[in-house]
Order: sequence, then C-alpha cells, then structure tokens
Amino acid sequence: MQSEAFVSVVLTELNEAEEIARAVDSLLAQEPGAAEVVVVDGGSSDGTWEWLEARAKIEPRLIAIRDESCSLKHSDGPVSRGRNVAIRAAKSAIIACADAGCTYAPGWLANLTAPIARGESEYALGGSLLDPHGPTAWDVASAPYFSVQLDPNAPTKSCTARSMAFTRALWERVGGFPEEVLVGEDTLFDFAARRATSTAFVNNAKAMYRPQNTYYLACHQMARYAMSDGMARVRTARLVRNAARCLLEVAALAALLWTPWIFVIALGIELHYGFRRDGVRVARYGLRAVAARLAFSVSVPWVVAWNHALGLVRRERQTNWQNRGQ
Repeated sequence: MQSEAFVSVVLTELNEAEEIARAVDSLLAQEPGAAEVVVVDGGSSDGTWEWLEARAKIEPRLIAIRDESCSLKHSDGPVSRGRNVAIRAAKSAIIACADAGCTYAPGWLANLTAPIARGESEYALGGSLLDPHGPTAWDVASAPYFSVQLDPNAPTKSCTARSMAFTRALWERVGGFPEEVLVGEDTLFDFAARRATSTAFVNNAKAMYRPQNTYYLACHQMARYAMSDGMARVRTARLVRNAARCLLEVAALAALLWTPWIFVIALGIELHYGFRRDGVRVARYGLRAVAARLAFSVSVPWVVAWNHALGLVRRERQTNWQNRGQ
C-alpha cells in the first residue's frame, strides 16, 4: 500500500482560536503521519493565525498560509477558496480534507485513504461522528440532519468535507471546490466527484465533531444549508418532501376539530423521520435528548422549505459569524 507520507491534509479556517489547536494536533498525531498538514487562514483576528505561526516554527510538517482572499471580503465562497488554495500549495498526489471544528483518531488518515492508495477508487468519504465528550441535547437532536452519526460503527452514506479524500487528478478534473457558494460546497463537489468516478465509503474514518448546538444554532445552520441549496438549484426533491410535511402538520392540527387520526398519522411520520436511524442511541442520552430530537424533527420541514424557497429568489450572498463585519 502507498505510504501515508504521500498524502497531504488540508483545512481552511477563520477565527477558530478555541478549536484550532485540538484539530491541528490530532492531525499531526496521525499514525503513519501525513507528508504535511496545510492550513489556510482567511485573515483571523482572534489569535488563530499567531498560534499557527508559532506552531509551524516547531513543526515542519505544518504549512500555515495566510490568504485574506479566503474571506467574504474577497470571495463568495471563502471556504471553497481556502481549500483550493491549500490543495494548490500541497505537494502530494492524494489529498485529505479535514475541518477545524473536528478532531481525528490516530488511524483516521490511514483508514480514509486506504482505498485510494490501493488503487480501488479516486474518492473516499469517511463521514463524521458526534464527539461523545459533553454533547448538548441539541447536538444529539440535530446530528442526523447534518450527516453526523451517533454510532461509531454506523455505515458512511453521505458526504462531508470534515472527512473526505481524493486524488489531485480528480480534483483537477471536476474543477476544484465551487467558489461561488458559502455553504454546501462539499455537496456540490460531491455531486461532481460521483459523476466522475466511483466512491469508497469508509466506516472507520469518521471525524469527531463537537458543534455545541442550541436549538437556535441548529436551526440557523439548517437554514443556511437549505438556502444554499435553493441558490444552487439543487435538492429539489428535498424541498418538495419537506413542504409536504409542513402541509400535513397544518392539516393534522386543523383536523383535530373533527378527528385525531390525521394528527396521529402526522406524529407517526415525524417519529419515523426523527428516530428511524438512531432512536436507540438517542434514548441513551436521556429524556431531554429524546424531546429535543422530536422538537427538532418537527421544526426541520419548516426551516428547510422556507429557506430553500427563499434561496431560489435570493441574490445577495450569505454571511457567517467568522466573517461578521466583512
């Protein structure tokens, strides 16, 4: 098998002072190690860049790049631009994408890139796992809606750039990450990659994700993704499905004056959507997590349908908290 020394890990960040050390240190601790860990900073003002500079002086495999064009001052898609800048600077034929908000087990890189190194695929997805250390009830509630698993052994089925690897040749063929969108860029890259090649799903290469969500933060993130889908004109079937759930919920409440059965049917559907994938594991987190999952499941169709529809007509770009004021 090709050595992991021929793999470059890339990530992009902006104002991640609270998370960057955990992410970078876990990536540098991979066994076997990567040839390099390339981090693109989009112009941080919270001390993140200073930490990266200092760490890079004592760790030659850490390549820190400050590029302020990877921010909303200069790009509609700063995350995509940051990844593309990092990949252009990387020296390896195999690229692994990571996320500044995650940590990685020592064998993550070897497991994720193994199908590519063996020549079985040009593209591999590892998925993400909710960090079991101190998740909030809303982390548990929102996890499957953001493709985050609660079970470390659950199969990987969807894409996320928190744990993604591909050949440089594939990245070049699909035109890199799309720099016209702020969020959902990994989904658009995934669509292009799956059209170009087969995909290897790796179950034992999940990124450990710790979002620390509240109800508001989880809904806000869902809204941003849905709006991005609308602006990109993708996932129309998802819009229709969620709009239908909204109509059913309204009909169920209205029909309570005559019959409870439509409400019972609607509740059964929401329980199915909310708990079909990981209900047993949600229950292990307690009644509060179960209640939060049901509340979030009921909220999702409204958040998705409304914001996806807004995205279809929206022209101004989205922003995020790291780019506040830009």
